[in-house]
Amino acid sequence: MVGATVPVHGGVLLDTTAMQGIIAVDAISGLVEVWAGTFGPALENELRARHGLTVGHSPQSFDLATVGGWVGHRGAGQYSTRYGKIEHIVAGLEVVLADGSVVRTGGSPAAAQGPDLTQLFVGSEGTLGVVTKVWLKAHPVPSSEQRAAYAFPTFEAGLEACRRILRRGATPAVLRLYDAPESQRGQGGDGTYCVLLVLDEGDETIVAATMAVVADECAAARDLGRDLVEKWMHHRNDTSALQALTRKGFVVDTMEIAAPWAALPRIFDEVRAAMLAVPHARAATCHLSHSYLDGACLYFTFAATPPAEEVEATYVALWDAGQRAVLAAGGNLSHHHGVGLNRARFMPEALGSGMQVLVALKQALDPTGVLNPGKMGLPSPYQEVQWP
Repeated sequence: MVGATVPVHGGVLLDTTAMQGIIAVDAISGLVEVWAGTFGPALENELRARHGLTVGHSPQSFDLATVGGWVGHRGAGQYSTRYGKIEHIVAGLEVVLADGSVVRTGGSPAAAQGPDLTQLFVGSEGTLGVVTKVWLKAHPVPSSEQRAAYAFPTFEAGLEACRRILRRGATPAVLRLYDAPESQRGQGGDGTYCVLLVLDEGDETIVAATMAVVADECAAARDLGRDLVEKWMHHRNDTSALQALTRKGFVVDTMEIAAPWAALPRIFDEVRAAMLAVPHARAATCHLSHSYLDGACLYFTFAATPPAEEVEATYVALWDAGQRAVLAAGGNLSHHHGVGLNRARFMPEALGSGMQVLVALKQALDPTGVLNPGKMGLPSPYQEVQWP
């Protein structure tokens, strides 16, 4: 999504997919040891069929991404409000460093033995080491599921309902709120209301309690039944509409960020306005895709129709406008797509003085700069990095 795998200086592109499969399962503790090159469907199918377990991680790229890929860019599954993002699911890692030495991190729950080295490598996008094995936390296969959908008059009203649901301690697996244009485009709306899709799975008692909280907090909204959730389940990973626009000459992309609940209404307004102010911009829409106790992820989709000679400049301008509006309003740089090349220029702005800590880690673990050089805004011996 952000060019993290593009070898900008040439070199060797490392493919780990020959290292695949489940190595061991500790069913009592709910821990799964798996090779980093394992694809999501293979992992889940075996866990469910042979062990009655699931890790609950289901990103849109599920069929194409590996476990190591999940870890590398700190990914999020579509059920993350129930199961957490990948950093909450990972219990430990085996990592090969630039000098060939092997490091094992994690291995015990809730350890107080210094900084968590596992989290040092989660989200490092291949710049600090090569992940070869992953230990994941697994749950029993859910025995119950419930679905619901609601219509809100405004996106802000839907946001507030989602906030109250999470603040009351309910964590439905899926809590997706679409603004009016996206509700009309994909959820059968008429452009006058915002659709909230809800799904939860797990133990029957917990699911029932969760959905009772949802129903209570959505009492003022219009009940849309369950069919919209079923429709979303069948089409949630289909990106053909965006691809079709690209083939027609549109500049189209998505930008996902996260922020505290208090900042989300401002971000929703100001990011769309900033993007639409870019010359040739045609659309900037939004949905809430993942929710947490303290905040949520907003996922923006934007499009423009510049003349052919202005495609690159328009694309950069849209990202500059949107991402800087997010940072100015209190949001973060990325929720789950990562940094790669596309967001590298924003890293010093996003991390502030913490950027120097990341640079020091890179220099300590990879002094010759051979691991994924030119990414995440890190200095590289092959290219001078200009920071704002």
